[in-house]
Amino acid sequence: MTPRHHRPMSRRKFLAASAGAALAAPAVAWWLESSANASTVATLPLDLVNTTGSSTVYAYVLGRDPAAGGNWAFVQADGSTLHHPPSPANDQTPLAVDCAIALNAPGAGPRRVTLPHLDSGRIYFSVGDKLTFLMNRGGGLALPSVSNPSDPNAAIRHDFCEFTFNDDQLYANITFVDMVSLPIAFRLETAEGTQTVRGLPSDGLSRVAGALRAQSAADGSDWSRLIVSKNGADLRVLSPNLAIRANSSLFAGYFESYVDQVWSKYRSTDLRIDTQFTWGTAVGRVTGDTLAFPGIGSFAKPSTLAIFSCSDAPFTTGNDVMGNLSARLAAAFNRTTLLDNPNQPDAEDPAAFYTRPRTNHYARILHSTTPDRLGYAFPYDDVHPAGVDFEGKVQSGTPSRFTITVGGL
Repeated sequence: MTPRHHRPMSRRKFLAASAGAALAAPAVAWWLESSANASTVATLPLDLVNTTGSSTVYAYVLGRDPAAGGNWAFVQADGSTLHHPPSPANDQTPLAVDCAIALNAPGAGPRRVTLPHLDSGRIYFSVGDKLTFLMNRGGGLALPSVSNPSDPNAAIRHDFCEFTFNDDQLYANITFVDMVSLPIAFRLETAEGTQTVRGLPSDGLSRVAGALRAQSAADGSDWSRLIVSKNGADLRVLSPNLAIRANSSLFAGYFESYVDQVWSKYRSTDLRIDTQFTWGTAVGRVTGDTLAFPGIGSFAKPSTLAIFSCSDAPFTTGNDVMGNLSARLAAAFNRTTLLDNPNQPDAEDPAAFYTRPRTNHYARILHSTTPDRLGYAFPYDDVHPAGVDFEGKVQSGTPSRFTITVGGL
């Protein structure tokens, strides 16, 4: 990380303009400050490496183009020319230009792409078949959906990572917030050194699916129902947030007993939440049925869906003090540390995360499967005590080459 940066960034600030994904506000309420002396290069060499075992792998590089008024742009199949999809006459209109970048076969070296400045970007990878992106009237982009079985991409093995590349820096992260399918790893070369995020191993999907099946066998819960199969083989694993939205019967009442225990504890104990920003530390207690922070606001008891999503009521996603408190509460609920730690997130011990019988086992399994324990497993996985990271990001104001490996290192 270059010292020129004012503060590290969260994926949700960078990706707030993205369509087709449920992205919340930053865990810390600050914004990227524009640099008076922009230092990043105009384009960045992006090397895409295929280790999937398949010779038919495609990449799609897309984002909002600041040079085109923030409209969507795709890097075309040649790996360098930008395509700005026009607003179509009819909704659900496929792209008129081929933007599937064919990767080289495994062992044949990287496919070089020229990455321009793009905001709220994603890089999709698909194995065996090309993906379908659809434009709607007004310039809206319909991204591939894994929770809608009628989506044209639903049966294709695919995954994505996220990035923003602007005048100030390149920021990118691997994400499991929506699903798990293809292993994706980062290597970012910068003037200050090299940053890496290892991502899932080559057999990561099967290991995650196996652990979810074991969890369901142990406690009778719905974790194995997150697994999506095709022709008898595991295709992907959905996040609990997406799975519940597709099937509301999943995880019914899963967190309610824990929430009740938390509410009982903080009727007589102060809950102190460090905003890690200018608002300082907020102190709350449960009064009646709400967790109240005097002079700030209050929270009703969250549902299981609200905990998994981090964005349904009572959690808010604004870049304000309530959004900041929501992030820290939601993270502590997912990690099930609120009963043990009344000083959030400062006194958090990562070794104590996910240790209760009813916890976010999806996040637990993912962090235990990635070799470096990194990667967003839920939207507020960037909440952490000082000096610790969990989110699987690379970030620099002086990037020189970015390498993404799909298929596992």
